[in-house]
Amino acid sequence: MTVLIDTNVALDVLLNNAGLVAGSEAVFNLAEHKRITGYISASAVTDIFYISQKKLGKKGAKEAIKHMLQIYYPATVTDEDIYKALDLTWDDFEDSVQFTVGEGLCADYIVTRNTQDFSSGHIPAVTPEQFIRIIADTEQ
Repeated sequence: MTVLIDTNVALDVLLNNAGLVAGSEAVFNLAEHKRITGYISASAVTDIFYISQKKLGKKGAKEAIKHMLQIYYPATVTDEDIYKALDLTWDDFEDSVQFTVGEGLCADYIVTRNTQDFSSGHIPAVTPEQFIRIIADTEQ
């Protein structure tokens, strides 16, 4: 199963966001143990660095991203992804780019805290907690 992880899910883990980290960390564990094939877009990595370095410092943010990239594959953002995203009429351009990257990966799911932002797309967008339930149901 191929999954694209949204920026906010990665930040839950890297910044240890109270009340959110458990579900997001469970998704990380699935990818780490190769039960899913997890991706994070290259454009999200730069956003994650920018946000996390405010709390972790530059060195800490780089180390956290290096660790994250041992678990998730970075997904290339192509010029075609950008053009497709520009053609979408979504409110959030960053989410449009994430979606088009997910399309290129033939992602089965986008795991995000903002499922409503992806409601116009055909790739199911689920929260980390919903995704964990989906995995549990498929393994029964």
